[in-house]
Amino acid sequence: MRRVFERFSGEVVFLVPELAHREAHRHLIVLTQKRGADPIQALTLLENQVRLCELIGPLIYGQFESEARARLETRDPSDWPILATALVFGCPIWTEDNDFFGCGVATWTSDRVEIFLRQ
Repeated sequence: MRRVFERFSGEVVFLVPELAHREAHRHLIVLTQKRGADPIQALTLLENQVRLCELIGPLIYGQFESEARARLETRDPSDWPILATALVFGCPIWTEDNDFFGCGVATWTSDRVEIFLRQ
């Protein structure tokens, strides 16, 4: 991921909803502690990635909360800020999470996102 962010950050804007960023922060701490890794190092790597992105606040994506939740209700409705951000900006979602497949927005996995970005 870091290579893709670094390569394309000057050409495209990577959007991250603030709520998803906070959730990633919390999950990363738990995962690294569970695996015996250094959470501070992992959080530093995450924040270095986020610096190459634009954080989007709920005032922007919140207008699509109902629609995003409805599209994800049988899967993982807590992911609604990511889908709502994609709906606001008309952009695809970069994810490994199968919960987004079939939500009405194009999804790209990490092994394919570079193909999309080169277009």
